[in-house]
Amino acid sequence: MFGRFLKFWRGVHSLSQEQLADLINSSPRHISRLENGSSRPSQTMAIDIAQGLQLGQRDTNHLLIAAGFLPSNAELDFHAPELKWLRNTMTMSLKALDPYPAIVVNESNDILMVNRGWVGLFNQTIDKAILDRVSNNFEFLFSRQGAGTFISGWEDTLSVILMSMEQRALFSDNPRDLDMRDRLAQSENVPADWRQRAAKLEPMSSFRMQINLNGELKKFFSVHSTVSTLGPSAFLSGPSININTLYPEDETLDLGQFCSDELSHPLLFY
Repeated sequence: MFGRFLKFWRGVHSLSQEQLADLINSSPRHISRLENGSSRPSQTMAIDIAQGLQLGQRDTNHLLIAAGFLPSNAELDFHAPELKWLRNTMTMSLKALDPYPAIVVNESNDILMVNRGWVGLFNQTIDKAILDRVSNNFEFLFSRQGAGTFISGWEDTLSVILMSMEQRALFSDNPRDLDMRDRLAQSENVPADWRQRAAKLEPMSSFRMQINLNGELKKFFSVHSTVSTLGPSAFLSGPSININTLYPEDETLDLGQFCSDELSHPLLFY
């Protein structure tokens, strides 16, 4: 696979094997062996080739994946001036989802934006001062001061979420990922056998949760959708953001009653 990528990008830049070898201080024979699959590149060699071909982050990561290495992604700066268009489109998406509660999160599950439906729903059960301080969705779901105070019977879901974080930490070895995994694993809602539970369950793009509204448990589906770069390995080759939306199992439940014009939250931008 790496050889096909290497030959493709060499052709894009109209470079001979000799020219590419000169760019990266290698030999034409080694470039030939990489292309015909008789030799595998080291990670350093794959990065040198990507730099020699002046590949961007997405295409460098595709090359690394093809060589059998993990990609390296800088975290998306969602608030950068050049991403105003993305913030605008996410705002329109959140507005369109009202009154269904929805949030925009990054790969670390930091909350970037919320909609009126989300603020209105959780205002019914969580003190506004606490809700205004919510900054990470996983911490919110696990916390006894956040969603964890009124969501019940979902030990399996917490286990699957923790397992996804465990494996993310194994991939990244990022101190922040490791720290969050350790902190959330100590939450009192998490069963002691969460690893064994999660090993028996397949992760899904949605899960059920119950919310106590006016003394009555209401069931919701939490649906996760991803906005990512285009490409065959989109979830690995570039940064992505996610939209999490809650839909009531009871389609007659009127969530619009919670969406007044007076709602406010530091991450509500419309």
